[in-house]
Amino acid sequence: TNIPNEFKLEQNYPNPFNPGTSIRYRLPNFGFVSLKVFNSLGSEIATLVNEEQRSGNYKVDFNANLTNEGRQLSSGVYFYTLRADNYAMAKKMLLIK
Repeated sequence: TNIPNEFKLEQNYPNPFNPGTSIRYRLPNFGFVSLKVFNSLGSEIATLVNEEQRSGNYKVDFNANLTNEGRQLSSGVYFYTLRADNYAMAKKMLLIK
């Protein structure tokens, strides 16, 4: 197995997306991981990961029709954040309908 030697949050693909996209990230060690999606006002839209994970490479699918509130998202800019250990990174994605 290929164990990463650093944290990494990759750009979602495809981007722009409608309604689904994938987010990949790497963890060099075991720990608690949080991957969340926010709108441009900073409100949390979806929690994709909120658990302890082993080191490795991960892929999570996000569907704009399946949010925390159970409503469809409108076209616009959204942000996703990865937090693990002392690492935090955010990236931008674009939903076009």
